[in-house]
Amino acid sequence: MQQFLVSATLLCAAIQTAPAQTAAVIPFFNPSPSRNLDWVGESIAEVIREALGSRGVLTIDRGDLRQASDRLGLRLQPMLSDASVIKMGESLDAEYVIFGSFRFTPTPAGSASPATVSPVGSSPATASRGAASRGSLRVAARVVDLRHMRQSPEFVETGALEDLAVLEAHLAWRALAAVAPNLAPPESEFRGMRAALRLDAQENYVRGLLASPDQQEKYFLQAARLDARFAQPAFQLGRIYSQRKEYRRAIAWLEKVPTTALHFREAWFLLGLARFESGDYAGAQKAFQTIAATVPLGEVLNNQGAAENRRGMPQAVESFRKALEADPNDPVYHFNTGYALWKRSEFNSAAAEFREVLERSPEDQMASLLLNRCLKKQGLGTLRTEDARLQNLERLKTNYQERAYWQLKAVLDPKTP
Repeated sequence: MQQFLVSATLLCAAIQTAPAQTAAVIPFFNPSPSRNLDWVGESIAEVIREALGSRGVLTIDRGDLRQASDRLGLRLQPMLSDASVIKMGESLDAEYVIFGSFRFTPTPAGSASPATVSPVGSSPATASRGAASRGSLRVAARVVDLRHMRQSPEFVETGALEDLAVLEAHLAWRALAAVAPNLAPPESEFRGMRAALRLDAQENYVRGLLASPDQQEKYFLQAARLDARFAQPAFQLGRIYSQRKEYRRAIAWLEKVPTTALHFREAWFLLGLARFESGDYAGAQKAFQTIAATVPLGEVLNNQGAAENRRGMPQAVESFRKALEADPNDPVYHFNTGYALWKRSEFNSAAAEFREVLERSPEDQMASLLLNRCLKKQGLGTLRTEDARLQNLERLKTNYQERAYWQLKAVLDPKTP
C-alpha cells in the first residue's frame, strides 16, 4: 500500500479537481501493408490521450496499455475485435475505450496536390518527406462505454496528411465530448488552445516513443528543434537527462513544459529533483509547492520538506508530517521528520521518529546513529568530528505516482456524468 495511501484530509484539499472518468485509448490501426505510417496511429492515440487528460479525464498511459495487452495475450495491431476491446478495457478498469483506424491514400503521380511539409533536413524520420506526405487521410473512431455496454456511432475525419494536427484536434474534441461532455469546452476554444504542429515534428516525436532507449534522444531532439511549440519532446528529454543525472540539461528542457501540458506536474516533479541536486533549493521548493497545491502526494510533500530543510526553514517539519499522513508506514518520511526535528534539538520527538525507521528498517545505520545522538542530547555541532557526515541527510523520493492518487480519489468521491 506504500505510495497509494492518501489521507482523507489530503483528499479533501483537492476534492473539486478529481477526474470523473477513466479512458483507455488504443493506437489506431493502419490497414495498409506498408508499416511506414504506423506512427500516425500512435500519434492519433497520443493526441486524444493528451486532450482527455488535460481536461481532467484519467487516461491509461502507453506503458500500462502495452502491459495489459501482453498479459491478455492480445496484439494491438491489427485492430482488436469488439470483444477484445471490451476485455482490454475491463482489465485496465477503464470506463471508456477509444479505438479506430486510419487509411492513407497517396495522390496519384502527376496529380495536383496540396503543399507538402517543409523539408526535414537531417531528421531521423523519413516516412513523411516530400512526395510521401502527399495524399489524403481518413480516420475513423469509436468510443465504447463499458459502464453501460454501448458503443458510439463511428465518427470520421478526413483531410490531407499534412494537416494531421488539425484532424487530430477535431477528433480529440469529439472524443472528449463523447466521454465527458461536461468537461468539453466549445470546439473553437478547444482548437484555439492547441498549436497546429509540424508533421515532421510529430513523426519524430512518435518514432521516439516507439524507439529503443538508446535511440529515443535523437528523435526527441529533432522533434523539439523542428517545432519549438511542441511540449512533449521537452518533457521526454527532461526525463532522459534526469535519469542520466545530467541535471543542468534536464532543467533546461523541463522548464519548457507549459502548465497546459498533460505531463506538467510530472515534469515539475523532475524539475524539482534536478534543481535540488543542482543546489537550487529555493527553486526546488517552488516546483514541489506548485504540484502539492493540486496533488498533495507524499513524495511531493516529502521533497518539498527536504528543500525547506536544506534552507533551514522551520516549516520543513510540517511538510514531512503531511507526507507521513499520506503514508504513515514509509521509513523515508519518518527519517526526514526525525532529522528535521533533531536539527532543531527536539530530541525526544526526533528519537520517536528514528525508532519508527528502525522498526521498519533495522539495518539503517544512519537512523541508529542519529537515535543514539538524540538519546545523548547531542545536536548538530556538539561533536565537531562528526558534523560533516551529519549534514544534508534528507532523503528524496524519485517516483511520481499521480495516477494512483486520482484513482483513489475517484473511488472515495465517485461522480456520475
